[in-house]
Amino acid sequence: MATISNFEDLEIWQLARQQAVEVYQLYIIEPFSRDWELKNQINAASGSVMDNIAEGFERSGNKEFLNFLLIAKGSNGQVRSQLYRAFDRKYITEEKFDELKNKCLTISKKITSFIKYLKDSEKKGFRYS
Repeated sequence: MATISNFEDLEIWQLARQQAVEVYQLYIIEPFSRDWELKNQINAASGSVMDNIAEGFERSGNKEFLNFLLIAKGSNGQVRSQLYRAFDRKYITEEKFDELKNKCLTISKKITSFIKYLKDSEKKGFRYS
């Protein structure tokens, strides 16, 4: 694996950031923009994915990082669930739903793979080498 110096270097963070942008582009359009509760929930969840990856990375130890990655994975699941609600309420097309759901599944798989990598790694972070 390449040396990662910043959380911005992580592919999972980059994908989560793009997901947050795409979710934002959904809920600024009516009628989704008028559904304050769902709009706020999906915004918070999509932001939480990238933010928890960043916070975990900055903690500098694998044990803490793993915990934050699990939280990010859970938030990603929330985004996926909220996409179902947006689709059911006819805020998004089936095509857009499928596209974003598949991106959520990709992020989830990549977070899971990264968790496995960290668990198997002998290096335990900056503070635990």
